[in-house]
Amino acid sequence: MVFKDKVVLVTGGSRGIGKAIALRLAKEGAHTAIVGKTAEPHPKLEGTIYTAAEEIAKAGPGNVLPIQGDIRYEESIEHIVKTTVDTFGKIDILINNASAINLTTTEETEYKRWDLMHSINVRGTFFMSKTCIPHLKRAHNPHILNLSPPLNMDPAWFGKHLAYTMSKYGMSMVILGLAEELKQYRIAANALWPRTTIATAAVQNLLGGDFLIQRSRTPEIVADAAFHILQKPSFECTGNFFTDEQVLEKEGITDFSKYAVNPEQKLMRDLFI
Repeated sequence: MVFKDKVVLVTGGSRGIGKAIALRLAKEGAHTAIVGKTAEPHPKLEGTIYTAAEEIAKAGPGNVLPIQGDIRYEESIEHIVKTTVDTFGKIDILINNASAINLTTTEETEYKRWDLMHSINVRGTFFMSKTCIPHLKRAHNPHILNLSPPLNMDPAWFGKHLAYTMSKYGMSMVILGLAEELKQYRIAANALWPRTTIATAAVQNLLGGDFLIQRSRTPEIVADAAFHILQKPSFECTGNFFTDEQVLEKEGITDFSKYAVNPEQKLMRDLFI
C-alpha cells in the first residue's frame, strides 16, 4: 500500500472527484480528512460528508475524518487544518478540489456569483495551501494538487465566461507560483484536469443534465491519475499541468473505455482543453 499512513486532506470531499480521490488513496492505506459544507442531506446533491466518510472507511484500513467547513472563511480554514493535525498528527498531501462554477457572460454575472467563485476557487485554494505549508514542510514526499486547468490563454475561453475562467486560472496560477516558491522545501505543487467532462453534480445540475452526463467519464479516471501523480518524488515532479489521460498514458494505460458513463456515446471535451 503505497500511501500507508499518509495523511491526505481533501477539500470538496463529500462527492464527485474529491470523494473519488479520497476513496482511491484510502484503498492504498491513506488516512483521509474530507472537507465539505454538506452535513445534512440535500435534495439536489448526493450524500454528505458523513455518508462519504462511511464509504471511504470501508475502502481501506486507514482512518477517515469528516470535517464540515467552508474554505471561504479564515476561521474555517484554520479549524480544518488544526482538526486534521490534531487528529492525525500531520498532513502529507493537500488536494484543493473545492470549486464553484457559473458559466455566464460578463453582463449576466451577478456580484454574488463572482464573489462565490473567487472566494472558493482562488482565495480558498490560496489560503488552504498557505495554512498547510508549515505541516507539509515536515512531511516526507509532500504534495499539493489542485483540480484546475492548464493555463490556456486562448481568448475564446475568456470571452465565453470571463468570471469563471479567471477564477479557475487563478487556481492554476497558485500552482505556478507555489511550485517555484516551495521547491526549496521539496514540496510538489501540480494541477490536474480532466480531458473530458466528468459525471459530477455540477455537470448534472448546472451544465447539461443527463445529456452531458451520458457523454462524460466517471470521477475514477481523475482519481486514478491523482494516485499516480502523488506517488512521484516531490522534488522531481512539480509545476506540472497534467490532464488525466496524459498521466495514465505515461503509466501505460491507454484503454479508457471503463471510465465512460455510456460507452455508446461520444465523449464531450472539457473546458480549457
